[in-house]
Amino acid sequence: MSNRHPIIAVTGSSGAGTTTVMNSFAHIFRRENIDARIIEGDSFHRYDRAEMRERMKNARNDGDISHFGPDANLLAELEGLFQRYGETGAGRLRKYIHDDAEAAEHGQAPGTFTPWKDMAPDSDLLFYEGLHGGYVGPDANVARHVDLLVGVVPIVNLEWIQKLHRDQNMRGYSHEAVIDTILRRMPDYVNHICPQFSRTHVNFQRVPTVDTSNPFIAKDIPSADESMVVIRFANPKGIDFPYLLSMLQNSWMSRPNNIVVPGGKMGLAMQFIFTPMILRLMDHKRRAG
Repeated sequence: MSNRHPIIAVTGSSGAGTTTVMNSFAHIFRRENIDARIIEGDSFHRYDRAEMRERMKNARNDGDISHFGPDANLLAELEGLFQRYGETGAGRLRKYIHDDAEAAEHGQAPGTFTPWKDMAPDSDLLFYEGLHGGYVGPDANVARHVDLLVGVVPIVNLEWIQKLHRDQNMRGYSHEAVIDTILRRMPDYVNHICPQFSRTHVNFQRVPTVDTSNPFIAKDIPSADESMVVIRFANPKGIDFPYLLSMLQNSWMSRPNNIVVPGGKMGLAMQFIFTPMILRLMDHKRRAG
């Protein structure tokens, strides 16, 4: 952790709602005139898309590999970036090319990485969004460098519904192929993703209020209005719960460190919760000189 060069990390699996978090933080950064360097977790995958597919084929005989686990990611390098940024405000980055639009922008094929390059200097903070912002393991301890760690995780049935719909409708995968991916990833999800949510400073868990008991036959993704969001604070000291309850209509506290808000209020809740936290980081940064 660093007062001079703070790091914020949002951790959660793909489709968990991290985009909502990124948009909420972007509003705060813009409103408070904060220059944040954005890091995508995908840029620290070990293999490009073609290499990963080949590894997955070969892994059938030797044990499964998935993007959730350390074998498919450069986690020591991610920790190295966090450590270097915390010490100096510098680091080296690359970008993973997700789709044709990004491919046209960068002049290379989807599923590949851009070359590593030095990040632009003089940023106010580093903002990471990906799978491993709170990772701790024998190969790396990423979490220890993070000043504000945020978890975003739907209950697992909802996560599966979102993945099934996205991969079938947007990526053209078969129903059977998506289920196979879910099963293959499960050990890494249990061992490497779930533990991170016990390390987060603030955790957002979306819970649908409609029946998702069999996610594999669900026709629709439960909407925000059909959900509640449980927000858990690791340390509730200093959190103004009466203020949050007054500003977030139909919210309530379920435990001394938990507040429950309507799903449609998740982005607004993030604005109220994270603005003072980020301003506190900026104040510490100014004081550190």
